[in-house]
Amino acid sequence: MHYSEFVELYEALSATTKRLEKMEILSQFLKKLAEKGEIEWIYLLRGRVFAEHDPREFGFSTQLAIKAIGFSFGISTDKVVERFRKTGDLGNVASAFAEKRTQRSLLSSTLDVKKVFDNLRKLVEIEGKGAVEKKVGLVAELLSAATGREARYLIRTLLGDLRVGVADALLVDALAHAYFADDKEMRTRIEESYDVANDFALVFEKAMGGKKDIGEVAIAPGRAIKAMLAVKVASIEEGFEVCGTPAALEYKYDGFRLLIHKKGKEINLFTRKLENVTKQFPDVVAAVRRNVKGESWILDSEAVGFEPSTGNYLPFEAISQRIKRKYDIEKLIENLPVEVNVFDVLYYEGKSVLQMPFAERRKIIEKIITPEKRVIRPAVQIITGDKKEAERFYQEALKVGEEGIMIKKIDAPYKQGRKVGYMAKLKPVVNDLDLVIVGAEYGTGKRGGWLTSYIVACRDGDAFLEVGMVSSGLKEKEELGTSYDEMTSILKPIIVEEEGRSVKVKPRVVVSVTYQNIQRSPSYSSGYALRFPRITHYRPDRGVKDIATLDDIKKEAH
Repeated sequence: MHYSEFVELYEALSATTKRLEKMEILSQFLKKLAEKGEIEWIYLLRGRVFAEHDPREFGFSTQLAIKAIGFSFGISTDKVVERFRKTGDLGNVASAFAEKRTQRSLLSSTLDVKKVFDNLRKLVEIEGKGAVEKKVGLVAELLSAATGREARYLIRTLLGDLRVGVADALLVDALAHAYFADDKEMRTRIEESYDVANDFALVFEKAMGGKKDIGEVAIAPGRAIKAMLAVKVASIEEGFEVCGTPAALEYKYDGFRLLIHKKGKEINLFTRKLENVTKQFPDVVAAVRRNVKGESWILDSEAVGFEPSTGNYLPFEAISQRIKRKYDIEKLIENLPVEVNVFDVLYYEGKSVLQMPFAERRKIIEKIITPEKRVIRPAVQIITGDKKEAERFYQEALKVGEEGIMIKKIDAPYKQGRKVGYMAKLKPVVNDLDLVIVGAEYGTGKRGGWLTSYIVACRDGDAFLEVGMVSSGLKEKEELGTSYDEMTSILKPIIVEEEGRSVKVKPRVVVSVTYQNIQRSPSYSSGYALRFPRITHYRPDRGVKDIATLDDIKKEAH
């Protein structure tokens, strides 16, 4: 199969905004992949070469792409940069240079999809001395055989900017349409299977096998899965309305979500973003090995940082360094220890317990965990339908420094990756949202050289819509919080366009933002603007799927 067939698909998808048309185009292409027996190539539809639960990335920055284009077409990087500044799209830059070469040599593409897929997978594995040259060589090998259109999508794939609008829900729809004639029940089962597997190739394979095979997709220790999400409520009463009474009430911890997997002797830790952070938390691995019984399980928990000398809990921003840092781990463990609060179990001793009522899953937690002070424990919990008792519990949580409380439906199953009303969160009224940075400006004066003003955006389907610019909240010096210098180093590798002091970046970096209110505004693409926004946390544990949607913005707007 030639890569040109994928390119034709990409362009057909880009040419329409109509969901039904996209679904029809995709479903026909999926059947073609099935005939070829190459189901893993479905990852390329999302600009990937691995399953969604696999956090490995190409590690191909804008600067590396510029170098690869220059090397591939025998031109200076200055010429590549010059054209990039004019177009703002390195894919189009590569396309233009490839077209010129094609015209000179009368080259017709023979680029094979397998070659593209294999080379892109090799990129992920390259590390150490000479890595840059090896990566450039692998990409140049592809670009040298590519037509202009193929070069465009190769570069966009490498930069994580495919721009064809294939979201999870659309692929689910296309699979249902291709194999089950839009059967609504099967569409739901495909979606549930994907939530469990986080692997479209596996779901694709099962859909090809029919209804029976789709039902065989199950969670397994060692494979990252999505966490269940909570809805916001403004009061105890609203929480009880959502979750029913009696309900389970637990502390809402100001830490980060940690899904802990054990299979035999192997233990893996995953964030809500599906990243494997086992190496960053050897203390947690030791704690669960010591204090949790059983041969195989998946636990849902919150890791909370505390001050070692006083035992006082620390805000997320302090402990976020544990997620980001991959060196000096022992020193961090000493200075920033964490307490693991376990509040759910998804898998136990060879079986999924997702469908088991929450109250029964809680019994498993209490049976298998031996609490150890400031190390690991079941989440603090009461079960009540009494509003006064619930209010007392809420105030106690705030008094000891927690964010608020969680309210949970005691007979509910565990539903990954969805806000379905089985769990609600209540905390003091603070206007805050998780948003993604899509642009920034370099500062002046004492902030010169740093990116210090950030354009933040919400999500609307696959699109990211701007809702304001925020210039306050970060630190000028590296303390417990994120500094401007650190944020600049995070954003620079994902810059996709520069003009004067302004840059555009890939939507990758999630931040929590507080604000006074939200108003309608023509200044930003969402049609809304945050007033007096301030960054409170950099959230490396969260991905773009976790950020506020346009509907969330509309609900909060005045």
